Amino acid sequence: MKRWIKWTVIALVLGLVAAGAMRALSARKAQQDALAAQVGKPAQATVELLPGDLVQVRMVELAQSLALSGPVKAVNSAFVKARVPGELKGLVVREGDFVKTGDVIARIDATEYQARVKQAQQQAESARAQVDIAKRSSDNNRSLVDKGFISKTALDASMSTLAAAEANYRAALAGVDVAGKSLDDTVLRAPISGQIAQRLAQSGERIGVDARIVEIVDLSRLELEASLNAADSLQVQTGQTAQLSVEGASKALTARVVRINPSAVAGSRAVLVYLALEPSPGLRQGLFAQGSLQTGVTRTLAIPLTSVRTDKPDPYVQLVDKGQVIRQSVTLGVRGELDGRAMVAVQGVAEGATVLVGSVGSLRSGTPVKVTTVTQ
Repeated sequence: MKRWIKWTVIALVLGLVAAGAMRALSARKAQQDALAAQVGKPAQATVELLPGDLVQVRMVELAQSLALSGPVKAVNSAFVKARVPGELKGLVVREGDFVKTGDVIARIDATEYQARVKQAQQQAESARAQVDIAKRSSDNNRSLVDKGFISKTALDASMSTLAAAEANYRAALAGVDVAGKSLDDTVLRAPISGQIAQRLAQSGERIGVDARIVEIVDLSRLELEASLNAADSLQVQTGQTAQLSVEGASKALTARVVRINPSAVAGSRAVLVYLALEPSPGLRQGLFAQGSLQTGVTRTLAIPLTSVRTDKPDPYVQLVDKGQVIRQSVTLGVRGELDGRAMVAVQGVAEGATVLVGSVGSLRSGTPVKVTTVTQ
Protein backbone atom coordinates (compact mmCIF):
# COMPACT_ATOMS: atom_id res chain seq x y z
CA MET A 1 0.00 0.00 0.00
CA LYS A 2 2.76 2.44 0.83
CA ARG A 3 4.62 1.50 -2.37
CA TRP A 4 1.65 2.59 -4.48
CA ILE A 5 1.39 5.94 -2.75
CA LYS A 6 5.08 6.50 -3.38
CA TRP A 7 4.75 5.98 -7.16
CA THR A 8 1.64 8.19 -7.27
CA VAL A 9 3.48 11.05 -5.63
CA ILE A 10 6.39 10.66 -8.06
CA ALA A 11 4.01 10.78 -11.04
CA LEU A 12 2.33 13.92 -9.75
CA VAL A 13 5.65 15.63 -9.26
CA LEU A 14 6.80 14.71 -12.75
CA GLY A 15 3.51 15.98 -14.20
CA LEU A 16 3.82 19.29 -12.42
CA VAL A 17 7.41 19.71 -13.63
CA ALA A 18 6.41 18.92 -17.21
CA ALA A 19 3.49 21.37 -17.11
CA GLY A 20 5.74 24.09 -15.73
CA ALA A 21 8.26 23.46 -18.46
CA MET A 22 5.56 23.68 -21.15
CA ARG A 23 4.26 26.95 -19.78
CA ALA A 24 7.76 28.39 -19.68
CA LEU A 25 8.44 27.34 -23.26
CA SER A 26 5.10 28.78 -24.47
CA ALA A 27 5.71 32.12 -22.75
CA ARG A 28 9.22 32.30 -24.18
CA LYS A 29 7.94 31.61 -27.69
CA ALA A 30 5.24 34.26 -27.38
CA GLN A 31 7.85 36.75 -26.19
CA GLN A 32 10.10 35.90 -29.13
CA ASP A 33 7.23 36.28 -31.63
CA ALA A 34 6.30 39.66 -30.21
CA LEU A 35 9.91 40.80 -30.38
CA ALA A 36 10.23 39.57 -33.96
CA ALA A 37 7.02 41.38 -34.95
CA GLN A 38 8.28 44.55 -33.35
CA VAL A 39 11.61 44.29 -35.15
CA GLY A 40 9.94 43.52 -38.53
CA LYS A 41 7.68 46.58 -38.34
CA PRO A 42 9.83 49.64 -39.01
CA ALA A 43 8.86 52.95 -37.53
CA GLN A 44 6.99 55.14 -40.08
CA ALA A 45 9.13 58.18 -40.90
CA THR A 46 7.68 61.67 -41.32
CA VAL A 47 7.92 63.06 -44.86
CA GLU A 48 8.99 66.67 -45.08
CA LEU A 49 7.25 68.77 -47.75
CA LEU A 50 7.88 72.22 -49.17
CA PRO A 51 5.08 74.75 -49.69
CA GLY A 52 5.46 74.23 -53.42
CA ASP A 53 4.57 70.56 -53.01
CA LEU A 54 1.00 71.45 -52.04
CA VAL A 55 -1.92 72.98 -53.92
CA GLN A 56 -5.40 73.85 -52.76
CA VAL A 57 -8.66 72.88 -54.35
CA ARG A 58 -10.26 76.19 -55.25
CA MET A 59 -13.03 77.67 -57.30
CA VAL A 60 -11.65 79.07 -60.54
CA GLU A 61 -12.85 80.25 -63.94
CA LEU A 62 -11.52 77.52 -66.16
CA ALA A 63 -10.88 78.43 -69.78
CA GLN A 64 -12.00 75.59 -72.02
CA SER A 65 -10.05 75.07 -75.21
CA LEU A 66 -9.71 72.82 -78.22
CA ALA A 67 -6.44 71.63 -79.68
CA LEU A 68 -6.11 72.42 -83.37
CA SER A 69 -3.47 72.28 -86.04
CA GLY A 70 -3.12 72.70 -89.76
CA PRO A 71 -1.25 74.39 -92.59
CA VAL A 72 -0.89 78.13 -93.04
CA LYS A 73 -2.43 79.31 -96.31
CA ALA A 74 -2.69 82.63 -98.11
CA VAL A 75 -6.19 84.03 -98.39
CA ASN A 76 -5.41 85.25 -101.91
CA SER A 77 -3.38 83.15 -104.31
CA ALA A 78 -3.69 82.53 -108.02
CA PHE A 79 -2.19 80.54 -110.89
CA VAL A 80 -1.46 82.43 -114.09
CA LYS A 81 -2.57 80.13 -116.93
CA ALA A 82 -2.32 80.31 -120.68
CA ARG A 83 -5.65 81.22 -122.31
CA VAL A 84 -4.44 80.42 -125.80
CA PRO A 85 -1.90 77.86 -127.06
CA GLY A 86 1.44 78.89 -128.46
CA GLU A 87 5.12 79.47 -127.77
CA LEU A 88 5.89 81.11 -124.42
CA LYS A 89 8.05 84.22 -124.56
CA GLY A 90 9.34 86.85 -122.16
CA LEU A 91 8.95 84.91 -118.90
CA VAL A 92 11.56 86.54 -116.67
CA VAL A 93 10.01 86.44 -113.17
CA ARG A 94 11.21 83.81 -110.73
CA GLU A 95 10.32 82.51 -107.27
CA GLY A 96 10.31 85.29 -104.69
CA ASP A 97 9.86 88.17 -107.17
CA PHE A 98 7.18 90.73 -106.33
CA VAL A 99 4.51 91.58 -108.89
CA LYS A 100 1.55 93.94 -108.90
CA THR A 101 -1.91 93.51 -110.34
CA GLY A 102 -1.75 94.02 -114.10
CA ASP A 103 2.01 93.51 -114.47
CA VAL A 104 2.99 91.58 -117.61
CA ILE A 105 4.28 88.16 -116.58
CA ALA A 106 4.95 86.68 -120.03
CA ARG A 107 3.64 86.60 -123.60
CA ILE A 108 2.49 84.00 -126.10
CA ASP A 109 3.82 84.31 -129.65
CA ALA A 110 1.17 86.55 -131.22
CA THR A 111 2.04 86.13 -134.92
CA GLU A 112 -0.80 83.72 -135.63
CA TYR A 113 -3.34 85.73 -133.64
CA GLN A 114 -2.41 89.00 -135.33
CA ALA A 115 -3.01 87.32 -138.67
CA ARG A 116 -6.41 86.10 -137.46
CA VAL A 117 -7.36 89.64 -136.46
CA LYS A 118 -6.45 90.89 -139.93
CA GLN A 119 -8.39 88.06 -141.51
CA ALA A 120 -11.46 88.85 -139.44
CA GLN A 121 -11.17 92.54 -140.27
CA GLN A 122 -11.01 91.79 -143.99
CA GLN A 123 -14.04 89.52 -143.72
CA ALA A 124 -15.86 92.35 -141.97
CA GLU A 125 -14.92 94.76 -144.76
CA SER A 126 -16.20 92.30 -147.34
CA ALA A 127 -19.46 91.91 -145.43
CA ARG A 128 -19.82 95.67 -145.22
CA ALA A 129 -19.38 95.95 -148.99
CA GLN A 130 -22.15 93.38 -149.48
CA VAL A 131 -24.37 95.50 -147.22
CA ASP A 132 -23.71 98.57 -149.39
CA ILE A 133 -24.57 96.64 -152.56
CA ALA A 134 -27.75 95.19 -151.06
CA LYS A 135 -28.79 98.62 -149.77
CA ARG A 136 -28.39 100.29 -153.19
CA SER A 137 -30.33 97.46 -154.82
CA SER A 138 -33.10 97.82 -152.28
CA ASP A 139 -33.28 101.59 -152.77
CA ASN A 140 -33.47 101.19 -156.56
CA ASN A 141 -36.22 98.58 -156.29
CA ARG A 142 -38.23 100.83 -154.00
CA SER A 143 -38.10 103.62 -156.62
CA LEU A 144 -39.12 101.21 -159.33
CA VAL A 145 -42.04 99.90 -157.29
CA ASP A 146 -43.23 103.48 -156.73
CA LYS A 147 -43.16 104.04 -160.47
CA GLY A 148 -44.88 100.70 -161.15
CA PHE A 149 -42.04 99.12 -163.11
CA ILE A 150 -41.59 96.11 -160.80
CA SER A 151 -43.79 94.19 -158.43
CA LYS A 152 -43.88 94.44 -154.65
CA THR A 153 -42.48 90.90 -154.45
CA ALA A 154 -39.21 91.99 -156.06
CA LEU A 155 -38.88 94.76 -153.45
CA ASP A 156 -39.46 92.31 -150.62
CA ALA A 157 -36.78 90.02 -152.02
CA SER A 158 -34.25 92.87 -152.20
CA MET A 159 -35.05 93.93 -148.64
CA SER A 160 -34.50 90.36 -147.44
CA THR A 161 -31.14 90.33 -149.20
CA LEU A 162 -30.22 93.56 -147.41
CA ALA A 163 -31.18 92.14 -144.02
CA ALA A 164 -29.06 89.05 -144.65
CA ALA A 165 -26.08 91.18 -145.68
CA GLU A 166 -26.40 93.30 -142.55
CA ALA A 167 -26.53 90.15 -140.39
CA ASN A 168 -23.40 88.81 -142.08
CA TYR A 169 -21.69 92.13 -141.41
CA ARG A 170 -22.57 92.01 -137.72
CA ALA A 171 -21.30 88.43 -137.52
CA ALA A 172 -18.05 89.52 -139.16
CA LEU A 173 -17.67 92.31 -136.59
CA ALA A 174 -18.18 89.74 -133.81
CA GLY A 175 -15.46 87.64 -135.43
CA VAL A 176 -13.16 90.66 -135.24
CA ASP A 177 -13.91 90.95 -131.50
CA VAL A 178 -13.19 87.23 -130.96
CA ALA A 179 -9.89 87.44 -132.83
CA GLY A 180 -9.00 90.58 -130.89
CA LYS A 181 -9.76 88.83 -127.60
CA SER A 182 -7.45 85.96 -128.55
CA LEU A 183 -4.74 88.46 -129.41
CA ASP A 184 -5.16 90.17 -126.03
CA ASP A 185 -4.94 86.78 -124.32
CA THR A 186 -1.41 86.33 -125.63
CA VAL A 187 -0.32 88.82 -122.95
CA LEU A 188 -0.23 87.15 -119.53
CA ARG A 189 -0.80 89.59 -116.64
CA ALA A 190 -0.74 89.20 -112.86
CA PRO A 191 -4.31 88.92 -111.53
CA ILE A 192 -3.27 89.87 -107.96
CA SER A 193 -0.36 91.54 -106.20
CA GLY A 194 2.07 89.28 -104.38
CA GLN A 195 5.14 87.11 -104.77
CA ILE A 196 5.93 84.40 -107.26
CA ALA A 197 5.69 81.09 -105.40
CA GLN A 198 6.21 78.70 -108.32
CA ARG A 199 7.51 78.99 -111.87
CA LEU A 200 5.99 76.10 -113.78
CA ALA A 201 7.11 76.81 -117.36
CA GLN A 202 10.09 78.12 -119.25
CA SER A 203 10.45 80.60 -122.10
CA GLY A 204 10.48 78.89 -125.49
CA GLU A 205 8.15 76.07 -124.48
CA ARG A 206 5.04 75.44 -126.51
CA ILE A 207 2.16 75.34 -124.07
CA GLY A 208 -1.48 74.43 -124.36
CA VAL A 209 -4.65 76.07 -123.14
CA ASP A 210 -4.90 76.27 -119.31
CA ALA A 211 -1.24 75.38 -118.86
CA ARG A 212 0.05 76.78 -115.55
CA ILE A 213 2.80 79.35 -115.93
CA VAL A 214 3.41 80.75 -112.42
CA GLU A 215 1.72 80.82 -109.01
CA ILE A 216 1.31 84.13 -107.18
CA VAL A 217 0.81 84.27 -103.41
CA ASP A 218 -0.30 87.32 -101.42
CA LEU A 219 1.33 87.06 -97.96
CA SER A 220 -0.39 90.16 -96.59
CA ARG A 221 -3.33 87.99 -95.45
CA LEU A 222 -2.67 84.53 -94.08
CA GLU A 223 -4.96 82.07 -92.33
CA LEU A 224 -4.83 78.67 -90.64
CA GLU A 225 -6.96 75.89 -92.09
CA ALA A 226 -7.75 73.58 -89.17
CA SER A 227 -9.67 70.30 -89.35
CA LEU A 228 -11.94 69.48 -86.38
CA ASN A 229 -14.14 66.50 -85.70
CA ALA A 230 -17.89 66.97 -85.78
CA ALA A 231 -18.31 67.07 -81.97
CA ASP A 232 -15.58 69.68 -81.41
CA SER A 233 -16.79 71.85 -84.29
CA LEU A 234 -20.09 72.46 -82.47
CA GLN A 235 -18.19 74.48 -79.85
CA VAL A 236 -16.54 76.77 -82.40
CA GLN A 237 -17.96 80.17 -83.33
CA THR A 238 -16.64 83.04 -85.41
CA GLY A 239 -14.77 85.60 -83.35
CA GLN A 240 -13.17 83.11 -80.94
CA THR A 241 -9.42 83.51 -80.46
CA ALA A 242 -6.59 81.01 -80.41
CA GLN A 243 -2.93 81.00 -79.46
CA LEU A 244 -0.78 79.28 -82.07
CA SER A 245 2.84 78.30 -82.40
CA VAL A 246 4.23 78.16 -85.92
CA GLU A 247 7.30 76.15 -86.77
CA GLY A 248 10.24 78.50 -87.00
CA ALA A 249 8.46 81.37 -85.21
CA SER A 250 10.01 82.62 -81.97
CA LYS A 251 6.78 83.68 -80.31
CA ALA A 252 3.16 82.57 -80.21
CA LEU A 253 0.69 84.13 -82.63
CA THR A 254 -2.88 85.19 -81.98
CA ALA A 255 -5.49 84.00 -84.47
CA ARG A 256 -9.23 84.61 -84.78
CA VAL A 257 -11.93 82.38 -86.25
CA VAL A 258 -13.25 84.14 -89.36
CA ARG A 259 -15.02 81.36 -91.24
CA ILE A 260 -16.46 77.89 -90.62
CA ASN A 261 -17.09 75.60 -93.55
CA PRO A 262 -20.82 74.79 -93.73
CA SER A 263 -20.13 71.29 -95.07
CA ALA A 264 -18.20 68.38 -93.59
CA VAL A 265 -15.43 66.73 -95.57
CA ALA A 266 -16.73 63.60 -97.28
CA GLY A 267 -15.37 60.43 -95.76
CA SER A 268 -13.72 61.85 -92.63
CA ARG A 269 -16.73 63.98 -91.62
CA ALA A 270 -14.27 66.62 -90.44
CA VAL A 271 -15.22 70.30 -90.45
CA LEU A 272 -12.74 72.89 -91.72
CA VAL A 273 -12.31 76.04 -89.64
CA TYR A 274 -10.37 79.08 -90.88
CA LEU A 275 -8.50 81.40 -88.51
CA ALA A 276 -7.00 84.72 -89.59
CA LEU A 277 -3.39 85.15 -88.43
CA GLU A 278 -1.77 88.33 -87.30
CA PRO A 279 0.87 89.61 -89.75
CA SER A 280 4.29 88.39 -88.67
CA PRO A 281 7.68 88.69 -90.36
CA GLY A 282 8.86 85.44 -91.86
CA LEU A 283 5.41 83.83 -91.93
CA ARG A 284 4.99 81.80 -95.12
CA GLN A 285 2.33 79.76 -96.84
CA GLY A 286 2.64 76.04 -96.19
CA LEU A 287 4.10 76.26 -92.69
CA PHE A 288 2.50 74.06 -90.02
CA ALA A 289 0.85 75.66 -86.99
CA GLN A 290 -0.69 74.20 -83.87
CA GLY A 291 -2.22 75.56 -80.69
CA SER A 292 -5.43 75.82 -78.68
CA LEU A 293 -8.68 77.60 -79.38
CA GLN A 294 -10.55 79.07 -76.41
CA THR A 295 -14.21 78.03 -76.62
CA GLY A 296 -15.59 79.19 -73.27
CA VAL A 297 -15.13 79.73 -69.53
CA THR A 298 -16.54 77.50 -66.75
CA ARG A 299 -16.53 78.31 -63.02
CA THR A 300 -15.76 75.13 -61.08
CA LEU A 301 -13.57 73.48 -58.41
CA ALA A 302 -10.29 72.57 -60.08
CA ILE A 303 -6.73 71.43 -59.43
CA PRO A 304 -3.69 71.06 -61.68
CA LEU A 305 -4.04 68.07 -63.97
CA THR A 306 -0.68 66.70 -62.82
CA SER A 307 -2.02 66.32 -59.26
CA VAL A 308 -4.47 63.63 -60.35
CA ARG A 309 -3.14 60.07 -59.93
CA THR A 310 -4.10 57.41 -62.45
CA ASP A 311 -2.09 54.39 -61.27
CA LYS A 312 -5.25 52.86 -59.80
CA PRO A 313 -8.45 51.80 -61.60
CA ASP A 314 -10.14 55.06 -60.55
CA PRO A 315 -8.45 58.48 -60.51
CA TYR A 316 -7.58 59.82 -57.08
CA VAL A 317 -5.69 62.58 -55.30
CA GLN A 318 -3.47 62.57 -52.21
CA LEU A 319 -4.96 64.86 -49.58
CA VAL A 320 -3.06 66.19 -46.60
CA ASP A 321 -5.33 66.24 -43.55
CA LYS A 322 -4.22 66.59 -39.91
CA GLY A 323 -0.62 65.93 -40.83
CA GLN A 324 -1.31 62.68 -42.68
CA VAL A 325 -1.72 61.60 -46.30
CA ILE A 326 -5.18 60.39 -47.33
CA ARG A 327 -6.07 58.92 -50.70
CA GLN A 328 -9.34 60.31 -52.03
CA SER A 329 -11.09 59.12 -55.20
CA VAL A 330 -12.34 61.94 -57.44
CA THR A 331 -14.53 62.39 -60.49
CA LEU A 332 -12.92 64.41 -63.27
CA GLY A 333 -14.75 67.05 -65.26
CA VAL A 334 -13.87 69.53 -67.99
CA ARG A 335 -10.29 70.45 -68.67
CA GLY A 336 -8.87 73.86 -69.40
CA GLU A 337 -6.02 76.26 -68.77
CA LEU A 338 -5.32 78.77 -66.01
CA ASP A 339 -2.22 80.95 -66.00
CA GLY A 340 -0.62 78.64 -68.52
CA ARG A 341 -1.22 75.45 -66.48
CA ALA A 342 -3.44 72.55 -67.49
CA MET A 343 -6.29 72.29 -64.98
CA VAL A 344 -9.13 69.83 -64.50
CA ALA A 345 -12.45 70.14 -62.70
CA VAL A 346 -12.90 67.64 -59.85
CA GLN A 347 -15.73 66.33 -57.71
CA GLY A 348 -15.32 64.43 -54.43
CA VAL A 349 -13.11 66.91 -52.59
CA ALA A 350 -14.06 70.05 -50.68
CA GLU A 351 -13.03 73.56 -51.55
CA GLY A 352 -9.85 74.52 -49.69
CA ALA A 353 -8.60 70.94 -49.34
CA THR A 354 -4.83 70.53 -49.64
CA VAL A 355 -3.55 68.18 -52.36
CA LEU A 356 -0.06 66.91 -53.10
CA VAL A 357 1.34 67.87 -56.50
CA GLY A 358 2.27 65.16 -58.97
CA SER A 359 6.04 65.62 -58.57
CA VAL A 360 5.96 64.42 -54.94
CA GLY A 361 5.26 60.84 -55.89
CA SER A 362 2.89 58.30 -54.43
CA LEU A 363 2.77 58.02 -50.61
CA ARG A 364 1.06 55.39 -48.50
CA SER A 365 -2.18 56.39 -46.79
CA GLY A 366 -1.50 57.44 -43.22
CA THR A 367 2.03 58.62 -43.92
CA PRO A 368 2.81 61.54 -41.57
CA VAL A 369 3.93 64.72 -43.33
CA LYS A 370 5.34 68.02 -42.20
CA VAL A 371 5.58 71.24 -44.20
CA THR A 372 8.91 73.00 -43.83
CA THR A 373 9.83 76.49 -44.90
CA VAL A 374 13.12 77.10 -46.66
CA THR A 375 15.04 79.96 -45.09
CA GLN A 376 17.89 81.82 -46.68
